[in-house]
Amino acid sequence: MRTPKDASAERRHAVTHTAVVGAAINLVLSVVKIIAGVFGHSQALVADGIHSLSDLLSDLLVLLAGRRASQGPDHDHPYGHARYETVATLLLGLLLIAVAVGIAWDSIERLFQPAALLQPEPLTLLAALASILVKEWLYWWTLGYAKRVKSDLLRANAWHHRTDAVSSVVVLVGIAGTMAGLAYLDAIAAVVVAIMIAKIGWELGWEAINELVDTGLESERLNAVKETIRSVGGVRDIHMLRTRRYAGQVSADVHVLVDPLVSVSEGHMISLLVEHRLKREIDEITDVTVHIDPEDDDRFPPPVGLPLRAEALARLASLWSAIPEANERERMVFHYLRGQIDIEVHFPLAACRRQGADVAALRERLAAAIKDEPAFRDVRILFG
Repeated sequence: MRTPKDASAERRHAVTHTAVVGAAINLVLSVVKIIAGVFGHSQALVADGIHSLSDLLSDLLVLLAGRRASQGPDHDHPYGHARYETVATLLLGLLLIAVAVGIAWDSIERLFQPAALLQPEPLTLLAALASILVKEWLYWWTLGYAKRVKSDLLRANAWHHRTDAVSSVVVLVGIAGTMAGLAYLDAIAAVVVAIMIAKIGWELGWEAINELVDTGLESERLNAVKETIRSVGGVRDIHMLRTRRYAGQVSADVHVLVDPLVSVSEGHMISLLVEHRLKREIDEITDVTVHIDPEDDDRFPPPVGLPLRAEALARLASLWSAIPEANERERMVFHYLRGQIDIEVHFPLAACRRQGADVAALRERLAAAIKDEPAFRDVRILFG
C-alpha cells in the first residue's frame, strides 16, 4: 500500500510535469494562432489564441498551486495544504469565464458593425487544424495524470485544454464558412467558442465552491462507505457518518456501535480495522476518524452528568461501608449505559470459596445499598 508521502510525491511530480509541458505548448500555440489570426484576418482564430494564452496562465497557476498543495501538514495547517488546489480550481473557472466574456463582447460588437468583419486567409485553416490535434493530445495526456494521482486541479486543467481543442474545431468551421461567403460565420464561431468556455468555467468553479463548503459524497458512494464499515467484524451498526471533499480526496468521520462490554483495546482495534478498510476499499478516502460507541447516541443521551471513576469509587465506598465483604474486591469496571452506571465487582477466587452460597445474597446487599443513588443501576459480581 502506498504511503501518504509516496502519494504526495507522485502528485507533486505529476502537477509539475504536466504544467511545464502544457505551458510550453500553450505558449507556442497562442503565439502561432494570434499571429496567424492577425495576418490571416480571422477574428475567431485571434480569440482562440487568447484562449490558449489563458491556458498558459492556468498552467502557471497549476504549477504554483500544485507545489503549495502538495506540502504536508504543519503547525498552522494540521490538515495539510490540499485546499490550495481547490482554490486554484475555482480561480481557473473564474479565469475561463472572464476570457469568455471578453471574446463574446468583442465578437458581438463586430456582428453589429459589418464593416469590422474580417475575411480569413487559408493560412488560418492550417493554424486551427494544428491547434485541434495538439490540444486534443494534451487533453488526454493531462487527464491520464489527473486520474492516476486523483487530482481535481489537473482534471480542471485537462478540460481547459479540451475547451481549446473544441473551440478550435468551431473556429475551423467558422473560418471555412466565411471563406465560402458566409461573412458572419467567423464572428458567430467566436461567440460559440465563448459560450463553451464559459460553460466549462462555470462547472469547474461550481464544483470547487462545493468542495470549499465541505460538500459530502453522493448517496451511492455513501452507501458503499456504510457497507464497507458494516463488513468489519465487531461493528453492530453505524450512525453520524459525515464526509467532505477536498482536492480530489475525501475525509470521513463516523460513530461505530460495538458491544458495550468489549474492552477498550478491542474497541480500539475495531476502529483501526474500520479506518484501514475504508482507506483500502474507497479510493477517495484518505482521512478517517472513528468514534466507538457502546450504545446509539440517537436513542440514548450522552451520560455527561454521571460521575467519573474517582467520584464513583468514593460514592460506593460510602454506600458500601456497612458491607465488609465489599472491601475484598480486587477491582471494579464501570459501564456507562442508558444514562446510568452498571457496576462489575471483581473478587478473588478465595473470596468465592469463603462466601460459598452467599454470593447471591452479597449481590443483593450491594444492589440494595445503591438503589437510592440515581447514578447507579445494577451490580454484577465476578470471581477470578
